[in-house]
Amino acid sequence: MPRNTWSPDPSCGVAQTVNVLGDGWSVLILRDIARGHQRFDDLVAELGISRKVLTERLTGLIADGVLRREPYQTGPVRYAYELTEAGRELIGVVVALQDWGDRWLLGDGSLTAVDSDESATAHRVRELTGQTTPVVRLPSADGGTVDALAGPAVLFTYPATGAPTPLPSGWSEIPGAVGCTLENRLFLKAYPRLATAGIAVRGVSTQRPDEQRAFATAEGIPFSLLSDVDLGLAAALRLPVFRAGERHRLKRLILVIDEDRTIRAVRYPVVDIAAAVDWAVETALTL
Repeated sequence: MPRNTWSPDPSCGVAQTVNVLGDGWSVLILRDIARGHQRFDDLVAELGISRKVLTERLTGLIADGVLRREPYQTGPVRYAYELTEAGRELIGVVVALQDWGDRWLLGDGSLTAVDSDESATAHRVRELTGQTTPVVRLPSADGGTVDALAGPAVLFTYPATGAPTPLPSGWSEIPGAVGCTLENRLFLKAYPRLATAGIAVRGVSTQRPDEQRAFATAEGIPFSLLSDVDLGLAAALRLPVFRAGERHRLKRLILVIDEDRTIRAVRYPVVDIAAAVDWAVETALTL
């Protein structure tokens, strides 16, 4: 990857990181690899990038320890590109860029946990319908890890519950933030119908696994509560987030996923929580 002609300040982490990322193509490559597009031809198709430029950027990202390549075919050998530990740490930067763009370029600058039905963000989320999901394993409240997007399942994301960790100051003034405990309780009530039909229920927030565990215990939640504290799921599906209490929070949405890992239905934005839970249950039961 061609380096910038300037010499970055050796003591400045921002300058050094910018030098690794190089340009917008490198950021978009990391975005799409996090989304599961790990093969060269897939990246060319997704990004509309020339093969020469893609080769240069991949070579540079590998040299900087952000990516590694693993063979998935022999004769001829073909490689998949995977994030290293250092690369996964950069995903938070990619999600932060998306959040800033959603708020200040695609939105009006307001801090909100919900978008209008006509917004560009809502359109992006609803385009998940029909897509096959990548494997994203997240820490579960029960101490293990779970493939969050395996089906058949109803997956709902929410900003945060107020227990055991208090919610940030001004939480109730953020549109769409309130209602996470109610949503979990409504899915708890609906859970027996879904479980009988062999449909998993998974709730996801960016709260830590120990916070999820304490809430699940207090509320008697039998289904999986997963922690996207490292934003792997947010990056994989380009989910909308907002920042509050010095943490990125997932905006509220619901996915219905079939047994072939295809997203069959999306509910976003979620404004009426009770109606959205009823919709999720009835939609899942008709798969």
